[in-house]
Amino acid sequence: MRIDKYLWCVRYYKTRNIATQACKKGHVKVNGLVAKPSREVFATDTIMLRKNQIDYQLTVLDLPNSRVGAKLVDIYRKDTTPKEAFAHKELLKHAKEHYRKKGTGRPTKKDRRDIEGYLDETE
Repeated sequence: MRIDKYLWCVRYYKTRNIATQACKKGHVKVNGLVAKPSREVFATDTIMLRKNQIDYQLTVLDLPNSRVGAKLVDIYRKDTTPKEAFAHKELLKHAKEHYRKKGTGRPTKKDRRDIEGYLDETE
């Protein structure tokens, strides 16, 4: 089975086209080598893929015939992603919040008009 089709079947990507694009960009590796979308995948292969700033690590257990339901995904793959990968994403989320709070910063056009209106009334 092709790697892009496998990743779509086990629900790592919503569409097969998105899985193909990820392979072309080099986000998917099979057994440590960057994989083209047409790369064949077999049982016991190790897949590493980068999605949403998380490096997922998978081991192929079996090949599905078609896209499977979310409850059946564990039959076809074993997720060996370390917990530190998910903790790292949480740290990135908190780091982004630290720099600038939402709604602060440069005033909008409406804010400027309100400030000018306030200054004109006090004079």
